[in-house]
Amino acid sequence: MKSKYLFIFIVPIVVLLMISKTTEEVKPSHKSNPDLATIPPSSDWLGTPVDEKGRFTNLYHDFESSIKDVLKWKMSANPQKDEKKNDNRSLPISKTNFDFSGNEDYLIWLGHASYLIRVDGVTMITDPLLEDNLFLKRKSELPFPLENFPKIDLLLLSHNHRDHCDKSGISWVVAQNPDIEILTGLGMKNVISSWINDQKTQEAGWFQTYNTSPSIKIHYVPSRHWSKRSLNDDNKSLWGGFFIEGKNQSIYFMGDSGAGPHFEDIKNAFGSPDYCLMGIGAYKPEWFMHQAHISPTDAIEAFNTLGGEYFIPMHYGTFDLSDEPLLEPWDVISSSQEKINGQLIEPVLGSNLIQAP
Repeated sequence: MKSKYLFIFIVPIVVLLMISKTTEEVKPSHKSNPDLATIPPSSDWLGTPVDEKGRFTNLYHDFESSIKDVLKWKMSANPQKDEKKNDNRSLPISKTNFDFSGNEDYLIWLGHASYLIRVDGVTMITDPLLEDNLFLKRKSELPFPLENFPKIDLLLLSHNHRDHCDKSGISWVVAQNPDIEILTGLGMKNVISSWINDQKTQEAGWFQTYNTSPSIKIHYVPSRHWSKRSLNDDNKSLWGGFFIEGKNQSIYFMGDSGAGPHFEDIKNAFGSPDYCLMGIGAYKPEWFMHQAHISPTDAIEAFNTLGGEYFIPMHYGTFDLSDEPLLEPWDVISSSQEKINGQLIEPVLGSNLIQAP
């Protein structure tokens, strides 16, 4: 009787527990898109890491922040308040409208993290935040009207934060370019699906290569950041940057990132880029911002690690997101040129920043 009881009741329970434990042990700790190729930075690369709840995590630094930290920042006095108030400078803007009808490659800053890029006949736009929205008001004008924009083939979307992933900007771009393809990170299609129609969207993990025109290669690369757009979507979509390879030049677009060893990983996987679009703003107070936004001095160190040829700063001067004056990041960078192992380019809005050979 005891053996029968053991078989009928105890054994199934033990089996269920074993199955449950086995399932827990094999739960994926890394994710990638099986339809995309991966170029690993090292032989032990397993994919983009996720935690026990399936949320994405940084490679080297856990993101540690809280409402308490936000309140501490917002309730603390800004030591640069008066300096910031009295600094009325704005970003320089090209006085001539760029002619998009030619065949030349171009790299044109629209402000913040928005660029128009043309490489080997393929036209791209990054993180299009083109007009004021409910949360953000431009402090520097768009360099030319929307009706002057060229036809765009690819939309590169780094992550889901509202100063990079803007509903109105994305909706306008896809409406004007119905055949556009969207390149972004894992989990991002859920964020933007209601803003677009049937545009093809490729979601990549870090160090994965999108399926694009054979004339270029575009890779999604890691950054030190985080994602959140609503109450319950913490780190459910991925954040990162892009490494664009053409015949004549390569371009690294950082997205948002704090400092870290991932810059060395990017170089190990893809080599040194010609152009590095490096975020330098929204970095104060540094005790709060350093996990998400790199400081100008740390951006120099990251650029030197990447071994780039041209340093092009971004993510400053367009929106008021932090404590420092809007153009202070440029002041720091421009006064530290001797520390840059490459050439610093002042990013004039609306001007082609590709350097003549």
